[in-house]
Amino acid sequence: MIEINPIGIVKNSIHERPETWAETQSEVHIHKEYQEGLDGLQEFSHIVVVFYLHLSSAYILRVHPKGKAELPVVGVFSTRAPMRPTPIGVSVVELLSISENVLTVKGLDTFDGTPVLDIKPHLPVVSPTKLPSWVHK
Repeated sequence: MIEINPIGIVKNSIHERPETWAETQSEVHIHKEYQEGLDGLQEFSHIVVVFYLHLSSAYILRVHPKGKAELPVVGVFSTRAPMRPTPIGVSVVELLSISENVLTVKGLDTFDGTPVLDIKPHLPVVSPTKLPSWVHK
C-alpha cells in the first residue's frame, strides 16, 4: 500500500475526451503550501505533470490504442490508455505561464478535477527514439 497526497488539481472545461489534446489549455492549481516549490520553473518551456487517473475504475491488459479497432491490440503498457493497474498518468506539456500557484499549460490530457501528484521540469532526450508505426495513425 502506497499513500500519496495530491499537490494540486487540474482545472479546465474538459469532461469528455476530445479528438486531440494538443491545443487544450488547462490550469494546474498547486496547493498554496507547495507554491514555493515552483520557484525557477518559469525558466522551462515544457514541464512534466504527473497525475492520478481518478475517473479510471478498472484496468485491462490489452487494448486497441485510442480505442480504435483498426489499430492492433497491444499491451496497456504500450499505450497511454487510462485503464491501468496503477492509474497514474504522465504528460509533457508546454508551460505558458505561472501566476502565484497557478500554472497555465497547453496539451495536458486530463479532465477537469484531476488530482496532480507532481510537477517536474522537462529535460529532453537528445538520442533518436523508436516508435511503432501505429503511433502516427
